[in-house]
Amino acid sequence: MTSLESSLDPIIARYRGDPTALLQILRDAQEELDWISPATEILVAEALKIPLARVRSVTQFYAHLFSENRGKYRILFSDNITDRMAGSLALMEHMLKRLKLERGKTSADGLVSVDFTSCTGMSDQGPALLVNNLPITRMTPRRVDEICDLIRVEAPLAEWPESYFQVENNIRRADMLLGSAYKPGEALHAAITLGPLGMIAEMKKSNLRGRGGAGFTTAIKWETCRGAPGEKRFVICNADEGEPGTFKDRVLLQSFASQVFEGMTIAALVTGARQGFLYLRGEYSYLRAPLEATLAEMRRENLLGPKIGGVEDFDFDITIHLGAGAYVCGEETALIESLEGKPGRPRIRPPFPATSGYLGFPTVVNNVETLCKATEIALVGGAAYAGQGTKQSTGTKILSVSGDCERPGVYEYPFGIRIAQVLEDCGAREPGAVQIGGAAGNCLTPAEFGRRISFEDQPTAGAMMVFGSHRDPVETARNFAHFFEHESCGFCTPCRVGTALVAGMIDKIAAGQGALYELMDLQRLHNILRVSSHCGLGQTAMLGLHDMMQKFKPAFERRLIAKDFEPGFDLDAALARARELVGRDDAAAHFGAEI
Repeated sequence: MTSLESSLDPIIARYRGDPTALLQILRDAQEELDWISPATEILVAEALKIPLARVRSVTQFYAHLFSENRGKYRILFSDNITDRMAGSLALMEHMLKRLKLERGKTSADGLVSVDFTSCTGMSDQGPALLVNNLPITRMTPRRVDEICDLIRVEAPLAEWPESYFQVENNIRRADMLLGSAYKPGEALHAAITLGPLGMIAEMKKSNLRGRGGAGFTTAIKWETCRGAPGEKRFVICNADEGEPGTFKDRVLLQSFASQVFEGMTIAALVTGARQGFLYLRGEYSYLRAPLEATLAEMRRENLLGPKIGGVEDFDFDITIHLGAGAYVCGEETALIESLEGKPGRPRIRPPFPATSGYLGFPTVVNNVETLCKATEIALVGGAAYAGQGTKQSTGTKILSVSGDCERPGVYEYPFGIRIAQVLEDCGAREPGAVQIGGAAGNCLTPAEFGRRISFEDQPTAGAMMVFGSHRDPVETARNFAHFFEHESCGFCTPCRVGTALVAGMIDKIAAGQGALYELMDLQRLHNILRVSSHCGLGQTAMLGLHDMMQKFKPAFERRLIAKDFEPGFDLDAALARARELVGRDDAAAHFGAEI
């Protein structure tokens, strides 16, 4: 047996050679071997009895799987706009200089690499980075120097200062959920007393709508799954919180995990599911150990496992599945594809997961916050729950607030709160704009700060990024454009090509080489992406950017070099080699010369 086989065999055995665990196997293999070599891919394919092409498609799809050696220390700076506002670019340059590295390249000794990644879910305590998928927050030049010194002496991560890896909750305002005196098991036992049909009735009275952004009625989703044909059913918690500026689910998983898991178990009681999955984004892998500990405690307390609460035939358990850096997996069908050990590309709908989801069986997919809300309804009843918020937006909403404010963090309000009130509470001074819902959301100007957070007015999955009046909307738009270009799964042409074109045009405008042609073309691309893209990623890729162009038009026009088309590159310089070959350098041989 080779040393590679001896490293991989225990990993394969851990997952019982199950091809649906391919992503987990590759993650663990990389943890052990630092990267996924061609030899590793071959051995994994042989062990799982699947085509090599399938293994390679997974390796190539996920941003945090590396098919080239990226070193013993793989450092990824968060490239979210709020991290940039906090000085992340200068910190990265400082680290590259200290380590004598180029961005994206591995050091000659194979020790370290430094690059960008998308938002790490730490916007309330940035600038942040990941080192081998572990987050380090509140980066400073001094901390950069200390990390460089640790890398140079090859100190194991376990010996790095614990303070580096501390992630704070930053709960600034608590209400119905964050401020509750929750007792583990209480909500589940209340749901068992109600029974599946009684719990569904309370869910309907509550009018609970999904907190992931789409706002679909939770009771209808559960009832559809319960009534769908199929010998198995599944419950999935979507904890792939990848929208830039969003971090509320991180806080719930860090400090309210038992409530999340009880919400899943209540969903299982209603639907008849026996297996659940928590799909945890790769950037939150540091939470896996405490989450597993919570699951173990729930099993000991008979809140998970066989005959839950002493109820015959109520068997349900939960497995944690880690993502690996793919924003598109926040879309429920892409998440299911990833769970099945494939690249996370969205499926064509219908059928919807509630009737045909994981492995083709009826599946409930709910957001972390939504599942916590189900426990509240079990405890207080649907009518009492609906008494908070507004008619179409019942209960409370948790907001992730970051950017130009004195108190970034998590804020919980009853639905219907005005944006102006949130800005006052978080200490935003002279805000010039607020981005609601992340990069795929709406950009609001001060004239719109009287709007309310609700499905009737301004819906949001939870992100609220504050931009001071001194910030440049063009740079924000540029960051969003490159985010979507990077995160496009490449499945459909409108999104794959369109997001690249958008990023190129915004770069041209930002460089002062754009014209009105680019602004008009961006409008055309917005329309194409919105109606032609396969999934929500492409359909909303230009939503925030389009808002900025409409509401901050002068800021974009000031960057234009001309009102008509101007090339984004030097045509005359491009002809230099041709002039050299023919031996000409007269005026007529130069572009634009009068003949």
